[in-house]
Amino acid sequence: MQLDGISEIKHLEFDIPERKLIVFHDGQLERIENSIIGLNLGGKILSTEQSDQNGFSKDIQQKQLLLAVLSINFAFFLIEITTGLISRSMGLVADSLDMLADSFVYGISLFSVGGSLIRKKTTAKIAGYFQITLALIGFIEVLRRFLEIEKIPAFSTMIIVSVFALIANSICLHLLQKSKSKEAHIQASMIFTSNDVIINLGVIIAGVLVNWLNSNKPDLIIGAIVFILVVQGALRILKLGKA
Repeated sequence: MQLDGISEIKHLEFDIPERKLIVFHDGQLERIENSIIGLNLGGKILSTEQSDQNGFSKDIQQKQLLLAVLSINFAFFLIEITTGLISRSMGLVADSLDMLADSFVYGISLFSVGGSLIRKKTTAKIAGYFQITLALIGFIEVLRRFLEIEKIPAFSTMIIVSVFALIANSICLHLLQKSKSKEAHIQASMIFTSNDVIINLGVIIAGVLVNWLNSNKPDLIIGAIVFILVVQGALRILKLGKA
């Protein structure tokens, strides 16, 4: 955080046990040195040298990972919002908005890869507040449909689309867990994707109940539950952003 705002810094590598920090930078050596010394932790420069390294594999891998899950989530947002409106399923519409929120999370996470700690914490906060906003909009729509007479949604569409969404989210979760990253923006992505897997299972069950009971109430209930999960995930993200 002490080095935040120095645009000339390209990458930081920490060796915690040895209490060493390697700073890849383009100029501003004196400012970097003064910032470290200003911590009053006995910091000093051990050495400085030229480097031809301008790409960092960890950052590149994270960007590729986030781009992959972003593409999957945005594609299923389009699929679910379209099929949800056509089939009159609140569950699919709610899940599509959750997919859109995830796409937003992955998008801003792409901008934070390789960035400062403050930038990554800010990313988590923005994602959390965005999720809460979507949840409030969703609750209003669920309430409206409870109070008004609505047609029964197409249960078969709910089940089929949700099964494919479940497969997609499972793949995303596997890719994120495989990265084994502990950084805030990746942890935020895993929280959202874990919620998505639960949501997909809920929509499938709701589809079965809609057919069995011949009622739209299971669809509306799962829609409300989706937004509760969205709020819970958002609160966890906000807490993560303060850590």
